[in-house]
Amino acid sequence: MTHEFDVIVIGAGPAGEHCAGRLADGGLRVAIVERGLVGGECDYWACIPSKTLLRPGEALQGARDAPGAAEAVSGGVRPAGAFEWRDFMVANYEDGAKAAYLESQGIKVLRGTARLAGAGRVEVDDETHIAAHIVIATGSDPVIPPVPGLRELDGVWTNREVTGLTEVPRRLLVLGGGPVGVEMAQAVHRLGASVAVCEGMDHLLPREPKPLGDALGVALAADGIELHFEEQAAGVRRDGDEYVLEFAGRDDLRGDRLLVATGRRARVDDLGLETVGVEPTRQGVPVDERMRVTDGLWAIGDATGIWPLTYMGKYQGRVVAANILGRDRTANYDAVPRVVFTDPQAAAVGEPEGALSATVPLPEVPRLSTYTRAYAESPGFMTLISDGERLTGAYALGQEAGEWLQQATVAIRARVPLSVLFDVIQPFPSFSEAFLARLSDLETQTTASRASKAAIA
Repeated sequence: MTHEFDVIVIGAGPAGEHCAGRLADGGLRVAIVERGLVGGECDYWACIPSKTLLRPGEALQGARDAPGAAEAVSGGVRPAGAFEWRDFMVANYEDGAKAAYLESQGIKVLRGTARLAGAGRVEVDDETHIAAHIVIATGSDPVIPPVPGLRELDGVWTNREVTGLTEVPRRLLVLGGGPVGVEMAQAVHRLGASVAVCEGMDHLLPREPKPLGDALGVALAADGIELHFEEQAAGVRRDGDEYVLEFAGRDDLRGDRLLVATGRRARVDDLGLETVGVEPTRQGVPVDERMRVTDGLWAIGDATGIWPLTYMGKYQGRVVAANILGRDRTANYDAVPRVVFTDPQAAAVGEPEGALSATVPLPEVPRLSTYTRAYAESPGFMTLISDGERLTGAYALGQEAGEWLQQATVAIRARVPLSVLFDVIQPFPSFSEAFLARLSDLETQTTASRASKAAIA
């Protein structure tokens, strides 16, 4: 039996759902295919459960830090309560309500594994479906690096197992100091485990500016998390109930659980791309600036390998929906915000380096002293990057940095002149006041630079 739609979306994670919703709102007949749970990785095994598990420890530490509140705080996080709330937030790993909502919006939910079968054709198990447009939104899988012995071991955790944990390990080893590694290291540590993080580079968050990774390392070390840098694991093995990470130049590390958090890769194998003449790259499905793969075929989210972030996939979904609905739109990646939801948060946007830069230590911002008596020891800071005319990048470590750094995202995306930013009124006391002094510094540097160039001319 053949079924016909205007658009078929392959993958019902946030990117696919978002795109399908926009298309259905535009009056098109839309089907969405999902082989697992409607809602995808983010809803059940990534963004939602990880932030849910981080929150209890963050709240407890905030109470300990707050002047006058520490005396009232005793004990630690109660894991059973944290797990119960996590289970509520992931709907006990059931997707009936989400699927029913999509159906109520006029989106047909097709259960099964999808495969392209030529232009405009999708096979889902034993049935064929045709559509003028097909959108690939198949997400990504964890990367298991080629460490000797690792791929043969049973019981190794990825993001799915660590966000779904039901017992707190005695000691967790974390391979990889990127966002997943550091977030879950802190969450599990504050649930009561000893934690060691191993990162082959010389700082945490190796894809972000080094000062940001270094400062986060200071914060996590102060929290009691072990950090090991600049050496790749030479092997992994089991010794009884323990996992053993072996290194060429240092002692072994042992723990009863091992989390591999070394990145993700686009999930595009066995998708049938060869039937439409498309060869995926190492990153994923190649797309143009409109997210078009070829005529009638589009790709969004992690499947493209472009910034594997939930909100990036949703943004790309909006771009594709607009193009399918006849409103020409291109994707712009000049100001992609990245937030790591540790305590304190690490956030970055735009370029990591530029002609001009200015940094403010967070202890100089009055708001921080209302958070903790130990504000002077905080490693928090914000750095602004400029080309002399406007902001081109920014990164920061601090409480809710992902919120207050967002004004830099808007400024970069809208190409707001420095003079306008300097004239923005920032509320007191707020972390946003960090922008005041540093924008003044950039203005001074810009004036000096222009004077120097004029003198040379």
